[in-house]
Amino acid sequence: MTEVLITEVVLRDGLQDEQLTVPTHEKIRLARALVDAGVRALEVGSFVSARRVPQLADTGDVLRALLPDTPACLHTLVFTERGARQAIDAGAKSVRLVVSASDGHSTANAGVPTAAALDRLAGCADLLTEAGVAIEASVATAFVCPFDGDTDPDRTADVAARLGRLGARVVHLADTIGAARPGQLRAVVSAVRDELPDVPLGLHLHNTYGRAAANAWEGLSLGIRRFDAALGGIGGCPFAPGASGNVATDDLVDFFHGEGIATGIDVGKLAEVREQVGLAVGHRLGSALAAIPAVPAPLR
Repeated sequence: MTEVLITEVVLRDGLQDEQLTVPTHEKIRLARALVDAGVRALEVGSFVSARRVPQLADTGDVLRALLPDTPACLHTLVFTERGARQAIDAGAKSVRLVVSASDGHSTANAGVPTAAALDRLAGCADLLTEAGVAIEASVATAFVCPFDGDTDPDRTADVAARLGRLGARVVHLADTIGAARPGQLRAVVSAVRDELPDVPLGLHLHNTYGRAAANAWEGLSLGIRRFDAALGGIGGCPFAPGASGNVATDDLVDFFHGEGIATGIDVGKLAEVREQVGLAVGHRLGSALAAIPAVPAPLR
């Protein structure tokens, strides 16, 4: 049976654009509930400016609380050397270096164009490697940029290749604004594989235009077995206009299971955590499964 690894990003990508701040203790509780539901990889935050993304100011505290007894891979995002040092100080075992393939989004998100952001990440990689921290990488706007339009596949491939040279053991390609189409995804994945034939690829999908399931299926057909998702479909990038919610973990798991693809995640337990996340952020979540009313028990 085909098996995929879903990285749950609700505690980072899901929360970063929410208005209601979720307390640290609640993030920790939700993380443990997600792991109990079978989640094997969890993105717990990002070491970024608390002024720019206040929701993630407690990433170090969340990570420290979870590391000693959590049987799942815990990731945090890093953009700068300062963030790398914070991750190391918090005891991080695995981080994702993040860079945008497009200059427009890189400038909005990281404050500098892509080339400068990559140069900055080189210093991060040196610090993390020296500290024994495993490195993965994410290429934002790998397919479409809200400022620059379609991203040239060769440009995404060049950025991915640079990340590979920095030591990334996995490279995730992000459809940051959910505008990619399957044919576009195929072209970008092909170009990246030409540059990085031996590095596993993952997909970080958003569902802005309802294409996430089609893109996930296309990714599967291309041999991709790693997918990011956020429970209930919440999230988005505050620095990318039009970046609505992520592909919903509950919808994606349901889709994969229906096609005979294993995830190791219990859909029933996931639904319970979805309700808890909704309470934490103060609104109903937007996944397709969340909108389906519970089926009443049959009368006896």
